[in-house]
Amino acid sequence: MRMCGTALIASLGVAVLSACDLAPVYNPPHYLLPESYQGSGPFRVAHPEDVLSTRGDWWTMLGDAQLNQLEDQLVLANPTLQAAAEAYTQARDLAAEAQSVLYPQVSAQASVSENKRSAYSLYRTSPTVGRNQEASNQIGAAASWEPDFWHAIRNRAHAQKRLAQASAADLATARLSLQAELANDFVAVRGLDAELEVLRQSIVAYQKAVEVARLRAEGKIASGLDLARALSQLGSAQAQETETKLQRDLMQHAVAVLVGAMPSSFAIPPSNEFMLTPPQLPPGVPSELLQRRPDVASSERLMAAANASIGVSRAAFYPNVTFSGTAGFQDNAFRLADLPNSLWSVGAGAMLPLFEGGLRRAALQRSWSQYAQTRDNYRMTVLTAFQEVEDGLSLTQRLATEVTQQREASDQALQALSISTMLYQDGLDNYLSVAVAQVQALAAQTAEVQLLARQMQAAVSLIRALGGGWNVQAMPDEKQTLPFGPLDYGASPKE
Repeated sequence: MRMCGTALIASLGVAVLSACDLAPVYNPPHYLLPESYQGSGPFRVAHPEDVLSTRGDWWTMLGDAQLNQLEDQLVLANPTLQAAAEAYTQARDLAAEAQSVLYPQVSAQASVSENKRSAYSLYRTSPTVGRNQEASNQIGAAASWEPDFWHAIRNRAHAQKRLAQASAADLATARLSLQAELANDFVAVRGLDAELEVLRQSIVAYQKAVEVARLRAEGKIASGLDLARALSQLGSAQAQETETKLQRDLMQHAVAVLVGAMPSSFAIPPSNEFMLTPPQLPPGVPSELLQRRPDVASSERLMAAANASIGVSRAAFYPNVTFSGTAGFQDNAFRLADLPNSLWSVGAGAMLPLFEGGLRRAALQRSWSQYAQTRDNYRMTVLTAFQEVEDGLSLTQRLATEVTQQREASDQALQALSISTMLYQDGLDNYLSVAVAQVQALAAQTAEVQLLARQMQAAVSLIRALGGGWNVQAMPDEKQTLPFGPLDYGASPKE
């Protein structure tokens, strides 16, 4: 009965000590979210899997094979993305370092030495008395262990694992941002191609108008003012074409850097027509957004890590207990395995802070403040996420209407240019009307092409705001953040 009572008391002691988790109960903020987005009128509500591929290859919705190839190249070769992946690897290693302290630390040692002292060393009575030279051979092992009574080590490990989770979400955010940036730049290149095609057609028409004005001036039918206006209009269009080519070159260079290529050896074949069409993007319901944005997940994990750090600061007020032991053999020859040559030592130590001038209290207060800071940052991240979705919805909706209106304006401007040109050729009007019509037609066509590009970029921005197909289930759990187990001594993939 006495043995059973002792075992019961020991079991209760272990249970009490194992329950001494000093970290506060973690409760992330909850938001009262609307049932739908304000700008989701023309869109049907759908689930994320109905909208964006869970594989993350959302750019295939834009329907351009070259963009698909460039996006694949970005994932493999972009230096910024590779640096973010290395940051995640380092975060996992830090989590493994923190986790390792939970286990006993065991080491082995061996030493062989031949020692001689001076025949006239201090306090030696005679050079001929006693041994002057002797060997010392030793082998042994040492172990130390810190029982985690107050969960300081566990909470420190939890904090590092949650930081690794945040780093994984940061990697997803970086990947999505770079993919969206590449898509936007590629759309800009295609938009500039379409602008160049409009300018080339306009320049051909302006050259014909110059010939007509020159013939009329030579035939004394019109004054030289008409020819000067025609030449001025042609020169302005050619200068605009040169500027557009410059903008395309710069945008092409930006694409090259994103895919990890040298700008001097990279080229995107031009296209004479803007073939990209914006996809229909049901935004889903607002409550799903918090699960679909990697930046929101990262911000929440930072808050969870700060919560665990409070437990570490609280544990610093309690005794720190350590057990240690050494064992081995020592001999002046090589009879190390003989039992009389054995040695051992065991011990335990405890340290309790009594007075440190407010050091630990300041550390605890700082932990609480850091948690409050991460909580406020999380709230701001959520608000920014909803703002970006609403902005994307407003842009896609308004730009769709604006493109239709601008296309009608372009058609009317081209019709006015055709009528003005015929009237001038028939001698029924002067060239000023033609020049004005040319300016209006070129401006209307250019504005239409630019709006088409903006509409596509707005769709890309909305996809990015909706998470690009990412889901919180893609983020590793705390156990998965550890790159290896405590007994895994295989070679690292980096070695």
